[in-house]
Amino acid sequence: MNNEFFKVFSSIFDEVQWSTSESELYRHSHDESDHPSLAPELVFFPETKQDVVDIMNLSRKYDVPLTPFGAGSGLEGQAIPLHKGISINFERMNKILTFSPQDMLVTVQPGITRLQLNSFINKHGLYFPIDPGADASIGGMTATNASGTTAVRYGSMRDQLLDLEVVLADGKTIHTGTKAKKSSSGLHLTGLFAGSEGTLGLITEVTLKLHGIPEQTIAASCNFSTPQQCAEAAHAILLSGIPVMRMEFVDACSIKQVNIYGKYQLPEEHSLFFEFAGMTKTVEEETALAQSIIGEMHGFNWKVASDSIERAILWKARHELSYAYRHVQGMAASGGDVCAPISKLPELVAYARELIVASELTGGIFGHVGDGNFHTIIMYEAFNDEDSQKARNINDQLALRAIELEGTCTGEHGVGIGKIKYQEAEHGVAYEVMKNLKVFFDPENRLNPGKIFS
Repeated sequence: MNNEFFKVFSSIFDEVQWSTSESELYRHSHDESDHPSLAPELVFFPETKQDVVDIMNLSRKYDVPLTPFGAGSGLEGQAIPLHKGISINFERMNKILTFSPQDMLVTVQPGITRLQLNSFINKHGLYFPIDPGADASIGGMTATNASGTTAVRYGSMRDQLLDLEVVLADGKTIHTGTKAKKSSSGLHLTGLFAGSEGTLGLITEVTLKLHGIPEQTIAASCNFSTPQQCAEAAHAILLSGIPVMRMEFVDACSIKQVNIYGKYQLPEEHSLFFEFAGMTKTVEEETALAQSIIGEMHGFNWKVASDSIERAILWKARHELSYAYRHVQGMAASGGDVCAPISKLPELVAYARELIVASELTGGIFGHVGDGNFHTIIMYEAFNDEDSQKARNINDQLALRAIELEGTCTGEHGVGIGKIKYQEAEHGVAYEVMKNLKVFFDPENRLNPGKIFS
């Protein structure tokens, strides 16, 4: 950024809306991934759509790169400003703009987090179900097409979106949809921007579908002798037609790690965690049927959470798995996620365990097996280049095997920096189409440059 840019910038925006402090530059230099950090030159905090339009116009005039920043909880480096420039932190654009409980929809600014949203709408008997674990921002979740533990029932962010307001690279503002629950009119622009990671435009409003809070919720857990058995049992549950709310796999290594981290007392076995939700009688019947199927699949230690507190502890432990690995003193962690057709899941989980064992590193496997998506996380000594490369090799081999099985190199973490190298293998000629769309929307490559597109 040159002096002329900064002079114009500071004349438009008040000093409370931007920062060049060392602490803010550091906060915006990284996310939760192990990708190398890089600080921006300036951090900007827009408060209105007009602020976003103004910074976009300045970016175009002075050729300054823009990198959007949500909660910084990403795992593929989407928020790292590879070309420096300006990090745009949306945390002050966190308002609920319109709420229509009778239509079961809400329009929010991108900086509101999922917990902030739910704390407001829950009192009306409604909730927003997408749960990636971290208290991520709605804008960040949309930009990465996040999902999480409830994806087996509700899908990903893309399935919950009705409309987006987006500021394009030329400063124009568009709406990608309507408030109607479905439409056959025009191209599906909402789906295009969901998962675009800020490379096509900056999201300033999000209109979401909402859902009724279930009458009854029951959580349960069980154990198996091998990870492959867990995957096979998950497949059997889905084939039975039980509409589970959550179905999570956690291997024994990860259970041990989270027990240490959170002082839990979970059985240190390969495990499946379940949540069933709906009308009371129906949920009780579904839980009993699931228990029967688990028994037939050689599962053991079936346990139903006795109350809401025990259920909350169970899911708290599941959500802390990543942090249990990433916050071990003196150690670094490399993680990845893949997704495959559900019938191929047992094979892929077994392959992941083989790779970890062969590497002689400590690592775990866990994830949303109900939709074929799971995560690996590998620990290694910080600054040990040899072990770091071993961990990355596991991610490489697993991603390529998922693609071979007609799956994807990422089910929910997004492409960011780390998954660019698999895009051509996964998408073929379609990847060239995507690159052409990037050029159409952002011909000067100023919007989150270095992400998704090589």
